[in-house]
Amino acid sequence: MQKKSMMMPMLVLLTLVIVSLGFTWTGIRMHQEVNRGEDRLHALQDSYFTLSKAERDGAPTGSELNKQLVQIQQYPSTLLQLKLVGVGKILTGIFGILLGILMVLFMMPKRLAEFMKGGQN
Repeated sequence: MQKKSMMMPMLVLLTLVIVSLGFTWTGIRMHQEVNRGEDRLHALQDSYFTLSKAERDGAPTGSELNKQLVQIQQYPSTLLQLKLVGVGKILTGIFGILLGILMVLFMMPKRLAEFMKGGQN
């Protein structure tokens, strides 16, 4: 009977820890993507700004050069979003893991009391 009563909290704890680790791993991957994104941004900037100013300003609307400029202008906000959401996911994962530890700490005295009662009989 005692094992069945502890099964549900243990399943909840296991689920919480697995989800928390998933959040943490996703946040870490997002931070790694920021580094790769910065490299792509620098490559785009190098290819765009090596052209003369007259050539860049004289590019017709909708040309490949203007599309490249739009990409350069949008990259910083994309990188910032990746970084901030990544930090949020890491912190959410850490919070979930700490919540799991807290659950275990609250369950421990109850389990110890059950164990001690079983030894007295």
